[in-house]
Amino acid sequence: MYGFDTMIRSPNRRADRGRADCSRPHGSVAKLGSAKELRLDVENANLRQLLAQAGIDAAEQKVMEGLQRLLLEELHHRIKNVLATVMVIASQSLRNADSVEHGRKAIEHRLLALGRVHDLLLKTNWTSAKLSSIVQIAIEPFDRGARFLVKVPDIDVSPAAVLPLAMILNELCTNAVKYGALSNANGCVAISAAVDPSKERFGFTWIERGGPTVRTPTRQSFGTRLIEHGFVGELRGEAHLSFEPSGVVCKLDIPLASLVPEKPTDKSA
Repeated sequence: MYGFDTMIRSPNRRADRGRADCSRPHGSVAKLGSAKELRLDVENANLRQLLAQAGIDAAEQKVMEGLQRLLLEELHHRIKNVLATVMVIASQSLRNADSVEHGRKAIEHRLLALGRVHDLLLKTNWTSAKLSSIVQIAIEPFDRGARFLVKVPDIDVSPAAVLPLAMILNELCTNAVKYGALSNANGCVAISAAVDPSKERFGFTWIERGGPTVRTPTRQSFGTRLIEHGFVGELRGEAHLSFEPSGVVCKLDIPLASLVPEKPTDKSA
C-alpha cells in the first residue's frame, strides 16, 4: 500500500510541479510589463517637460521679437525727427546767410548743439534731464570766464522738451556772441527760470547786460524765427524777444505739462 500510494501521489506531485512551473512565466511577464510602463511614464514626463520648456522658449522668443520691433520703430521715428531737424537747419541757415561760408558755419554750430543735446539724452537713457544740465550743456561752448549767471529750479525735463530748450539757448548764445553781450569782454547774461504750480506754467528769462547798444534788426533772422515760432511752438508755449538798448531780453512762457515728464500711472488702483 505504501508503494501504491506513493505511485498514485507521485504523478499528482509532478502535475503540481508542472502547474507551478507554468505559473512562473506569467509572473515574469507582469514584471516586464510594469518595467515598460514605468519607462514609458518616465519618457512621457521627460517629453512633457521638453514641450513645456519649448513653450517657454517660444514665448520668450516672441517677447524678444516684439521688443526688437518696438526698438526699431522708436529708432526709426527718432532718426526721421533728427533728419527733419537737420534739413530745416541746413536750408534755413543757407537761405539767411550772407555768404556760403557764413551759412556753413551756422549749420556747423547748430549741428554741434544738436549733437550735445543727444549726448545728454543718451546719458539719461532718453528718460529725462535736469534743467540745470540742459542750460550747462547749451552755454558751455560760449562760457569764457564765467559770463553767465544761472539761477534755475532743480526740475526734470522730458526728452521731448530737452531739444527745443537747448536749441533756443544755442540760438540766444550765438546771437550774443555775434552782436550782443558776449561780443565784448565786459558783457554778461543772466538766465533764470521759475515754476508757477498754481497756474501750471514754466517761465524762463534771458537778459543780456554790458554789451554794445542793441538795435532792433531790420529783418527777422532764422534764429529769431526758430525761437519765436519753431522750438517754442513744439512746447505749445510763447516766446517774447525784445531788443532793448541795454541788451536782448527773451522770455518764454510754457505749459508745465509740456515740460516735465509724465508721472507713471498707478496700475494697482
